[in-house]
Amino acid sequence: MRLCVFTEPQLGASYEDQLAIAKRAEELGFEAFFRSDHYLTMSGDGLPGPTDSWVTLGALARETSTIRLGTLVTSATFRLPGPLAIAVAQVDAMSGGRVELGLGTGWFEREHTAYGIPFPPAPERFDRLTEQLEILRGFWTTPAGQTFSFEGRHYDVVDSPALPKPAQPAGPPIIIGGKGPKRTPRIAARYADEFNVPFSSLDDTDAQYRRVVEAIEQEGRDGRAPIVFSFAQTIVCGRDEAEVRRRAEALGLDPKKPQPGQLYGTPDQLAEQISGFVKAGASRAFLQLMDLRDLDHLELLATELAPLL
Repeated sequence: MRLCVFTEPQLGASYEDQLAIAKRAEELGFEAFFRSDHYLTMSGDGLPGPTDSWVTLGALARETSTIRLGTLVTSATFRLPGPLAIAVAQVDAMSGGRVELGLGTGWFEREHTAYGIPFPPAPERFDRLTEQLEILRGFWTTPAGQTFSFEGRHYDVVDSPALPKPAQPAGPPIIIGGKGPKRTPRIAARYADEFNVPFSSLDDTDAQYRRVVEAIEQEGRDGRAPIVFSFAQTIVCGRDEAEVRRRAEALGLDPKKPQPGQLYGTPDQLAEQISGFVKAGASRAFLQLMDLRDLDHLELLATELAPLL
């Protein structure tokens, strides 16, 4: 089980907060530092305000050396496919090939209206996501010196030099995630290197993995590597039950009433919970840390939970 730190900076975190946790996560041996891509908080005042995900990751790329970096997930509504391809390729080059791109339709309408971003209906957002994925792949795999063109319903690309190229030869790995039972598995089967189920019960996660496997069997992978299955869960760890309770209560959570997508416990208890996701096929865990300033929590996960996995 490969462990990734997953953060939600829009809830209230500065760049310095993210830098501190990314560097400590690297020192502790976590595989990756991921962040959400949101412009508005879902709770609290969100101070000091949002930070742009790809600006942040570009800076972290130069401040770290081994940890992988990515979004879970960038919203396809936020950026046109060409500028997104340029930004991700540049950060990949700045990091020496350590970037991964989670890409989704976008779902939080209020952040769109708050920042003047169009928010089309869900079917159109899925259509735009599909075209963006096709364009990204075209940009990153077109040989230097050749041009790339694409004609779609929402985006047209005409004789693009498809530059710059990312450091990773085939482009950064693409992560698709979600709970939708129909279009999401089909999109993942066609474009994803990794499929992530966010904040769901074990049974629902297993069922979604099975849908993706079925879609892959129908779609085929054209000689590509098998898809990686992962999951995201809010995690609260403590050395004993009292510490678990204190940490949870500080976040406004109740470990006695866990919701789907939340894991509470000591390292031994958490390892047992995570083992269920391993049996379902997951090989990568995105551990959502709600308090970015609690570096002791991060160290506890690395030194006492990780060895059990």
